[in-house]
Amino acid sequence: MLNKPAAIPRTSGCYLFRNERETVIYVGKARSLASRLSNYFQRAEALSPKTRALMAEATSVEWIVTPSELDALVLENELIKANQPRYNLRLKDDKSFPYVAIDTRTDFPAPQITRGHHVKGVRYFGPYVDVRALRATVDQLLEAYPLRSCTRHKYDYQARIGRPCLLFDIGKCSGPCVGSIDPAHYRRLVQSWVQFLDGDVRPLRRRLEREMTEASSAQHYEAAARARDALAALDRAAGEQTVVLDDYSSLDVLATATHGARACVVRFRVRHGRVVGRSVHLVDRSMDESEAEILEAVLVNLFDDPSDVPATVVVDSSTATTPLSVSLLSSRRGRPVRVVVPQRGRRRRLVQMARADADAVMARESLRREADHNVRSRALQELGEALSLVQPPFRIECFDMSHLQGTNYVGSMVVFEDGLAQKKDYRHFNVREVLGNDDVGAMAEVVRRRLRHWNEDRARTRFARSDLLIVDGGLPQLHAAQEVVAELGLTGQVALAALAKRDELLYRPGSSDPVTLERGSESLYLVQRLRDEAHRFAITFHRSKRGASMVASSLEGVRGLGAARRERLLTAFGSLDALRAASLEELRALSWLPDDVASRLYDQLRAPRGPRLTKGDGDE
Repeated sequence: MLNKPAAIPRTSGCYLFRNERETVIYVGKARSLASRLSNYFQRAEALSPKTRALMAEATSVEWIVTPSELDALVLENELIKANQPRYNLRLKDDKSFPYVAIDTRTDFPAPQITRGHHVKGVRYFGPYVDVRALRATVDQLLEAYPLRSCTRHKYDYQARIGRPCLLFDIGKCSGPCVGSIDPAHYRRLVQSWVQFLDGDVRPLRRRLEREMTEASSAQHYEAAARARDALAALDRAAGEQTVVLDDYSSLDVLATATHGARACVVRFRVRHGRVVGRSVHLVDRSMDESEAEILEAVLVNLFDDPSDVPATVVVDSSTATTPLSVSLLSSRRGRPVRVVVPQRGRRRRLVQMARADADAVMARESLRREADHNVRSRALQELGEALSLVQPPFRIECFDMSHLQGTNYVGSMVVFEDGLAQKKDYRHFNVREVLGNDDVGAMAEVVRRRLRHWNEDRARTRFARSDLLIVDGGLPQLHAAQEVVAELGLTGQVALAALAKRDELLYRPGSSDPVTLERGSESLYLVQRLRDEAHRFAITFHRSKRGASMVASSLEGVRGLGAARRERLLTAFGSLDALRAASLEELRALSWLPDDVASRLYDQLRAPRGPRLTKGDGDE
């Protein structure tokens, strides 16, 4: 049965349940991931039949954090369309979220509500979630700023007969088909629409409030009710655009996230205090490119419309831009652009939101690649060809080491099959034979202990044969693994490679020349995922082991305090820090702890502690 994972964030996002075949079987969204996921981990009889069946099949759950609940709703829609989970029955349709489109390339553009693909040159506003509120708002906007809303065929017909349609008669169209408005005046109406859809709702709100007040004063209660309802619809539609700045300022926020050879730049368009647009650019990068260089590479595409370059651009770090970036923005706008790095307040929170969104984009990109069987097949094919393997490596094992200045040495082994992590096959190793700071010797010990099971029947061992073993390190680790293979008589049976910690170069037996995988290739992305997962798994185990050893060392040496009493103490107080904070009276109050032992323990915990770890003494 699936156990509840630890450290679920209390933020909005999407969550995905997978079965034993790593297939996504359910996608959900939540305002608080921690609260929502807790509902799934209850007694079986407390769950609905559908949820009970879901939890019986699920073997793992993961989540993606989003900046807001609206982003979670949009992402949920994308993930369901991409994965078609069997338990998402109510969202099987291919629904997408609506936008308002205005084709400003024509003399008399008509606003349209669309769910289709975006066309270059057409301005889009959205996405919106409440389509009813959106339609009501568009209807009110037509009264305030009467653009034509007919089709091209209808427009040509009315122009041909020289008579406007009914919308002109009721004041919801300015009649461009019969020349009742000139192109310049019509463009001003279009600009009013753009201003509102960009987030400045104040002019229309003031107009509706005035109409409601005037109608009510004149006792025209039906007209007042219509204005009231229109105002409520306006507030609902405007509510989809999150208010982030209460000073009605207009600016852009840029944030960059990187993951291996991939990076993305997220741009938030804030107009009149509201987030009204967002764009994302994914790029392939070299390992030594800075965030400023990544940003420079995409600025032209991010700001392809000179009229949409604001006077202020907010970034998350002073190193995120260069003088060239500032000059490019100013040149594109035609006036100076100020680049700022906020240290506190709403703008700082907005930058953090953009950074979280960039991280979420990278997580979604990773999820997309993992879910695409063709992408995984291409990655394995590329890796097999680069390493001159007989066939693509279906099962890959990757090894990494972790320690703290030679203490608490541990190793990790992660397993990928068909490009997907097989967490049930992950293994930890406590290094026993190697003393001191010896990564090569520790790696040899771990590989030896794994390869001892190479020729055993899978039914009698925890291991299965793999197509490729990757050791984290360089040529020394590779040579150590080769010696182990020869020692165990497995020469010719085990395919080995070493992954250099820097520049992600692969080394093969028999050659000192590294194999360089192409930047942006699926094979490089797969190798990075293997390396990162092995490192994460090793670090997690090392920290837990180090924590346990620190607890043991703090409580050892107290006469009368054996293993059983140490265990009861930690159970009673929850942690070593809580135990240190306990008073002597609290320790003596424990009925199973003698007073003299409590006094000795209290003195031991209050004794001066050793020097703290300094920077550079962290995990390796």
